[in-house]
Amino acid sequence: MSQPPLQLGCVADDYTGGADVAAALRRGGLRTLLLFGGTPESCAGSLPPVDAVVVALKTRHCPAGEAVEATRVAARWLRELGAPRLFVKYCSTFDPSDEGNIGPVCDALVDEAGASLAAMCPSSPEHRRTMYQGHLFVDDVLLSESSLRDHPLTPMTDSSIVRVLGRQTPHDVGLVDLPTVHAGAEVVRDRLEELAGRGTRYAVTDVVSEDDLDELARATVDDPVVTGGAGLAGALARHLPAAALPADDDAGGRGAGPVLVLSGSCSEATLRQLAVAREAMPAHRLDLVEHPSGSALAARAARCRPRRGPRGAGTRRALVPHHRRIARPAPVEVRELRQRPAPGRRRGAGHGMSATQVAALVQ
Repeated sequence: MSQPPLQLGCVADDYTGGADVAAALRRGGLRTLLLFGGTPESCAGSLPPVDAVVVALKTRHCPAGEAVEATRVAARWLRELGAPRLFVKYCSTFDPSDEGNIGPVCDALVDEAGASLAAMCPSSPEHRRTMYQGHLFVDDVLLSESSLRDHPLTPMTDSSIVRVLGRQTPHDVGLVDLPTVHAGAEVVRDRLEELAGRGTRYAVTDVVSEDDLDELARATVDDPVVTGGAGLAGALARHLPAAALPADDDAGGRGAGPVLVLSGSCSEATLRQLAVAREAMPAHRLDLVEHPSGSALAARAARCRPRRGPRGAGTRRALVPHHRRIARPAPVEVRELRQRPAPGRRRGAGHGMSATQVAALVQ
């Protein structure tokens, strides 16, 4: 029996997002290949048989021009592999700045695909990210009223994705509201066609539950370009043909041996997770400003001798890269972080760990 062709290509704007969407596609039943950092042209002819390929970039905080070029290269490579549809994965909390690159990136890919309209849905109910009346909610509060309003690089001061996206693109942005979604996939499709007929380029879609995601996925499964968070990607996967996964496949299994956990975020959720992790395993803090190169970080980490934790976690080590320890983001601290350039990057280009730094640590 012949293998089914590649069903979906995905470009994610950062490594965490790439891993997130790849896991969602895998849980949806697709054999998924995840590639970090760009397109490996040298191995294009030797890729394993898969249903989906995810290319994880580091463009989330890049200037729009750079993000567009890197994403376009990845998208063209995925098309050359035979991907009939493209998924653009961005953060489930979007990017509310007028200079954000989500709009320009989507403009470029929609143009290249010859599409008239693309659905946009950052909602991920599994992670308590939901959309209602075109506004993004986090843990049942508006994005602009959540802890993310003080994000060091992209303060979330506007919850209206319709309004935010409208400032990032010259094209019209419309809304598919929740009653339309609840009416079912056929009604959603009709609404999308209506918006496209008016010349609207993007359809921001309300989603508050997994059932809503499923209806949107059914309505857009044949579209050449769909954009959103991992939640929508996972729903799309459930409506795409795929080869049967091996009977002995264990998506949730763990490998044997030591575990290294790297965390580079100063969000409140991450700080809570780290507090729990420190109760179970040794932890060591790395300063990316004091030790900006990958080799310096690796040398510093090597001097950390893990001690057995309270639950016998001596084989696990949590490495916590940081710029400054923040118990709870305060305006003055956040302003300082925004003004502090990331190691080895231009000011404003992001404060996550680079691929070089990560590679040096895990070798």
